[in-house]
Amino acid sequence: MLGAFIGSTIVIFAFTPFASMMTHPIMKLLYSLLIVYTAFGFTTFRNYAQTVFTFYFVTFMVGGGLIGTHFFLQTNEMVNGLVQSQSISYGDPISWLFVIFGFPVIYYFSKKRIESVEVTKIHYDQIVKVKIQLAEEELELAGLIDSGNQLYDPLTKTPVMIMHVSSLEHCLPSWLTEQIYSKTEIPQIPENDSGWATKLRLIPFRAVGVESQFLWAIKPDSVQVDHEGSSIVVNKVLIGLNTQQLSTNGEYQCIVHPKMLISQKMVIA
Repeated sequence: MLGAFIGSTIVIFAFTPFASMMTHPIMKLLYSLLIVYTAFGFTTFRNYAQTVFTFYFVTFMVGGGLIGTHFFLQTNEMVNGLVQSQSISYGDPISWLFVIFGFPVIYYFSKKRIESVEVTKIHYDQIVKVKIQLAEEELELAGLIDSGNQLYDPLTKTPVMIMHVSSLEHCLPSWLTEQIYSKTEIPQIPENDSGWATKLRLIPFRAVGVESQFLWAIKPDSVQVDHEGSSIVVNKVLIGLNTQQLSTNGEYQCIVHPKMLISQKMVIA
């Protein structure tokens, strides 16, 4: 919020003797450095530089999209030898109404495209270290990043990672593991364990050669993935509990959803 406030104060300089100075490229650069520092702070020079580059990339991407859309909607015609431009907007050259409605559309479209590009860049055959905390227990497992895992909770769009139920069996109550192995589709939760009701989900899924069925999923307390030298704390994820072994040679114990590496994350330096 403070960074946004500082960014908006540049309008005030337009009505002061400093207006010409603030339009200089060097002052714009210094002003943007101040905005980024105020909003995100300073940890290391590398992280700060990456944040500045991201700031400019998003600004140019969204601003360029708005300007491109604006001129795409313009029509030009000759009137007495002069070019007359008409645009579908209220204002000139780009109206505030156009910006208000166009900004979220361009931002949403760009965000989705960037995420799709990031997903394709991930090495899907890579084994990563996964740390899971559940019911005051902490597990450390090997996980496989698999592009074929596109399983989401249909209601919340939360990505679902897959794990064999035996890996979490010591963290789960016996009544729950029994129902998972018996493939019970309607959970029977004892009254003395009613707290599990907020952690359990039933996720519909379909495997090759298998009719549609449900997969038991549980909401962990926290999940951390070590990927390419960074530790990523995934804030939004479910663990799907499978009754079939995932790896015949035991090379990995869970399948990591690729979305976990690029969405709803916090990187620890």
